Amino acid sequence: MTKDKPSKPDNRIKEQPVTYDDYARLPDDGIRYEINNGRLEAMTPGPNAVHQFVVQQIEHRMLQKCASDFIVISSPIDVILSETEVRQPDIVMIRRDRLSIITKRGIEGPPDLVVEVLSPFSAKRDRQQKLHAYAKYAIPEYWIVDVNNELLELYVLTKEQYTLQEVYFEDEPVVSKQIPCISFTMQEIIESIPELPNF
Repeated sequence: MTKDKPSKPDNRIKEQPVTYDDYARLPDDGIRYEINNGRLEAMTPGPNAVHQFVVQQIEHRMLQKCASDFIVISSPIDVILSETEVRQPDIVMIRRDRLSIITKRGIEGPPDLVVEVLSPFSAKRDRQQKLHAYAKYAIPEYWIVDVNNELLELYVLTKEQYTLQEVYFEDEPVVSKQIPCISFTMQEIIESIPELPNF
């Protein structure tokens, strides 16, 4: 009589991807999360004061110039690109004739513009993961704001991938063909940051 061999684990069984519904059921632990291609990722530590000042100043200028044509929303807001891709850009802009993508869950679909302000802990994610994800889900324009180098990189979607259209420094006015109401310079943004004695 032969003994039954213990069964081996089935390596074909894969961990299921995280979906928006899983994400929505997470307990409120004070940590912000994103879903990157079905993987839950914590956005820690939180952004520093300079990052927040820059977001605030860019948003302020957008609202001053573009509020009649666009809705401007700053993080935290869930941008649900698919059930397994949920992002929280620093700023989003949505044309007023596309407000149907704003729902009780968040923004469901591609905004017209997303903006990410780099921080030491987000730079790789913003330049690699998000660059790929935002292109994959057809967001027409993506800005990366590099505070340390006082510049703004403007990417435009071309044939399912982003092309770096322009890099704006100092007193060069930021110009967007998709969003013609935009009007500010990086110099204005940087000069608006207060002196922080303990920074």
